[in-house]
Amino acid sequence: MATTVIRWRDPRAPLIAAAATGAAGFAAALLAGGPALVTGAVAGLLAAMFAGASLLLASVQLAEHRPAAVGARWMGGGALAWAAGSGVQALATSSSIVVSFGDLLLMLGTVLMAGGALTAVGRTLPAGVILRLVTDSYLCAASLFLIAWVIGLRHVYGQVDPATFAFAMLPPMISLLVTYAAVPPVVKGRSTSWSLALTGTGVLATTTIDGLAAAVARLSDTAPPTWSVMLAPVAFLLLAAAPWALRPVESDSAPAGATPGNLVAMVPLALVAVATCTLLVHLAGGGREEPVTGVVALAGSAVLLLLVRLSVLAAINIRLRRLVSLGDRQLRELAESTGDVVLLCDYEGVVREIGAGVEVTYGYRPDQLLNGTIFDYIHPEDVPGIQRSLRAMVDDEGADPGTCLIACRVRASDGTWRPTESVATRHVSGDDLVLVTTRDVSDEEALRNQVAHLTFHDGITGLPNRAYFEERTREVLSGRTGHVAVIFLDLDGFTSVNDSVGHASGDHLLGQAARRLRGAVRPDDTLARWGGDEFAVLVETGGEAQLAVDLAERLLGAVSQEPFRVADRDVALTASVGVAFAEDDMPAGDLIRNADVAMARAKELGGRRVEVFAAQMHADVVRRLELAADLQRALIEQQFAIEYQPVVDLATSRVTAVEALVRWWRGSVFVPPDQFLGPAEDTGLIVPLSEWILRESCREVAAWRASSWDIGLSLNLSARQITAPRFVETVEEALAESGLPASALTLEVIEEMLVEDAEETIRRLSELRALGVRLAIDDFGTGYASLAFLRQLPVDMIKIDPSFVSGLGRDDTLTLLTRTIVRLGNDLGLVVVAEGIERPEQLELLREMGCTRGQGFLVARPMAARGVDSLMRTSLTV
Repeated sequence: MATTVIRWRDPRAPLIAAAATGAAGFAAALLAGGPALVTGAVAGLLAAMFAGASLLLASVQLAEHRPAAVGARWMGGGALAWAAGSGVQALATSSSIVVSFGDLLLMLGTVLMAGGALTAVGRTLPAGVILRLVTDSYLCAASLFLIAWVIGLRHVYGQVDPATFAFAMLPPMISLLVTYAAVPPVVKGRSTSWSLALTGTGVLATTTIDGLAAAVARLSDTAPPTWSVMLAPVAFLLLAAAPWALRPVESDSAPAGATPGNLVAMVPLALVAVATCTLLVHLAGGGREEPVTGVVALAGSAVLLLLVRLSVLAAINIRLRRLVSLGDRQLRELAESTGDVVLLCDYEGVVREIGAGVEVTYGYRPDQLLNGTIFDYIHPEDVPGIQRSLRAMVDDEGADPGTCLIACRVRASDGTWRPTESVATRHVSGDDLVLVTTRDVSDEEALRNQVAHLTFHDGITGLPNRAYFEERTREVLSGRTGHVAVIFLDLDGFTSVNDSVGHASGDHLLGQAARRLRGAVRPDDTLARWGGDEFAVLVETGGEAQLAVDLAERLLGAVSQEPFRVADRDVALTASVGVAFAEDDMPAGDLIRNADVAMARAKELGGRRVEVFAAQMHADVVRRLELAADLQRALIEQQFAIEYQPVVDLATSRVTAVEALVRWWRGSVFVPPDQFLGPAEDTGLIVPLSEWILRESCREVAAWRASSWDIGLSLNLSARQITAPRFVETVEEALAESGLPASALTLEVIEEMLVEDAEETIRRLSELRALGVRLAIDDFGTGYASLAFLRQLPVDMIKIDPSFVSGLGRDDTLTLLTRTIVRLGNDLGLVVVAEGIERPEQLELLREMGCTRGQGFLVARPMAARGVDSLMRTSLTV
């Protein structure tokens, strides 16, 4: 607990020195036995007045520490009241009234002094404690009086009348009562002002002794002893110095064991015993005085009070035992109401008592287990640990009762072993018994096992999950002796299953795939669901790397060998499989990553194949990531440029349109479009890049048209651009901002884009067609759905793929196919544009076939906007 530290200023030293000097002077006079400068009464009066003034002054300095300040104030008032009473007694000559008033002042000072001591230590006493202190004080006073009566007071009593004796002895006896009532609380206190309170109780003791000596001297008409006269002045001088020498204490609580407070509590009984023995010895020694009524009444009242106190203690003890018994019974009832089994056994495990809950929980009747040992029902593997715990409780017999937690398996009446958790505690009865509370935790154990299973297993397929697979891979790599491989498998086209028949059916398909894969792997292999439609296999090949490749081929065959039955329909799927082998000191994460990279490579190559990881695969992935980052940076820093390739009328060589082509100069290095357009499409950066190309090219072509050059603009669309949320609005805004007519803009799509998500794509293109924008199918003839979509989508133009044009004049089949496409376009009323014209014979054949438009290096190479401006100023033909 926190301790209050009190600091003082310079006025402390003079007061302490004065008090010490005065105490030394009185002590020297006492030891020398010579006459004092003043009489004892005057010395006590002056010392008390000095102490009162010192305490009152100190109470002002102690304002921050309220208990010490209030206690000093009360003790200061008590010292002044005692000084007044001493003064009245010193001035009194014969008046009995004056003498009585002085005694009243002395008693008032005693009461104030005791109250100040209790206040200084900050003790608040409940009513029961106050009553016990009063009875103990009475027993002490009565015992001391009886001892003093036997020793000498009986002789004084014979010299005066009983009333005078009683009147003279009343003040010191009251002072004795008050003194003892204050001593136990003060001794037990441990506050900063504890020394001040202890000094105050010392003053109470000395003034009591002084008052008793003065009363005896008055009754016997003799002078009080010199030592008794000097006790009070010395005590008051020490009290005057006490508040100026306060020191902090280490703790607010007394140590355990036989503390001074506990010893003080034994004083009343000890005094009663001494008084009884003294009185018996006196009577046995032949004492013949007539018994005095008051003494007999006093002794009888002390005995009666002692009997009453013992009766009260006995009643309290009985009540406490009842409370302990009630608490024990309530504890058992509470434990059994929660399903726990409560039993009492000794340290050897013999059951002395057991609750009825054992029959409900374990199926045994209580009488079957009584006087038997608990070890007969505990699993043999758990018995040694429980015996050690019980022996430890025996070895710690002297310590405070503690608890012992025990987890073991208990055999039920049906023979099953049930996990339990028990708490063993030494019983409060002290009969070498142990109170055991046992709970059946079978349900909790099952729940923990279920949670552990769900933590490391997939809920759909029942296979180990990603967390388990990663941990298992680390374990295998840390202790591997042969080749270790990881196989990754991804189901090709699984997304369309979820989109067509729903996620629930997709989960059902994953379960079927897991069962097929589990049948293909070996028992020692670890098959896990990695996530989504991806599965992973950890293979220990034992030195034969080909085993992992063969397993990968079996897994591929298990998926694609026959269709899956989902939602009353057959779904045929294939798989992309990647294999990676562990190298020396390779982390588990790198091995898993390599297998994933190999699987991604297999998917890029069209799926339904197995790819073994090679170092360049990872390098390609890293390059793609770096390229994606550079693309984003280039888009922010505007590193892209646009070139325009003219499209001419083959009959007149007149330029009718330009196709906008994006170019990227990364610093001084030119990056070909086929190297960055794919990553841009994968990362989604193609959408902002295409928007920028659209706005810039529309602005440029609109400016050329404003110069009286009737020219159109062609742009290629990407799949991500078409599916962007505001695609149609973006085209409409670009046209509005640039002023380019919608009919001058032609947007080109490839056939694969019409097949994938056909309904949404056709809807978006139809909205563009409604704006007046012209549509073209690029690379016509390379797909497999061209004719069907020509019927669904109102296009204006078809562009023959360069692979057909390149074979004109050299390959009769390609020449025939090209002629067929041109004729089909003309019959449908579409503009036909041939791409990739590079040789004169190609141009002549296309003119002869009736192809109206063309573009290629023979016609005109792509050029910057300045080149188009120059072409426009010199000639409109190429």
